[in-house]
Amino acid sequence: MKAAPRPCSIADTLALVGEKYSLLVLREVLLGVHRFDRIARNTGAPRDILTARLRRLVEAGVLEKVPYSERPQRYEYRATAAGEELQPVLIALQAWGDRHLNEVPPVVLHHSCGADLRPKVVCTACGGDADRPSLTARVNAPGWTTAGPVTD
Repeated sequence: MKAAPRPCSIADTLALVGEKYSLLVLREVLLGVHRFDRIARNTGAPRDILTARLRRLVEAGVLEKVPYSERPQRYEYRATAAGEELQPVLIALQAWGDRHLNEVPPVVLHHSCGADLRPKVVCTACGGDADRPSLTARVNAPGWTTAGPVTD
């Protein structure tokens, strides 16, 4: 019998948005692209796959389907509060790709202060960097440690 994998919010999140087109759909919606045809064009997703991804994101409460035309009946997609909470994840992925995969960033985000955005993860309690040396994991899942499952 195969052992169960570690209980993990990262794995749970990836089960929902870990597929390439799901994240690209979120990118488009958060950039202000809301209609199916434009999302399909900008992501390169095949229509059947895009339809499935949009349905899944709506069912999960990440996107909402909003009517914009009665005749013919047409919908556009908007991020819910849960969908908007994923924007920092996309920003972090973009920053990593800009540093490690692209000589020139394809898209640059500007902050309301007027500067180009350079994201940084910090602790909300003290303002310190949330980098690897400053973090320690506390495992709340019964029967698990940071090293893996507790053996009997």
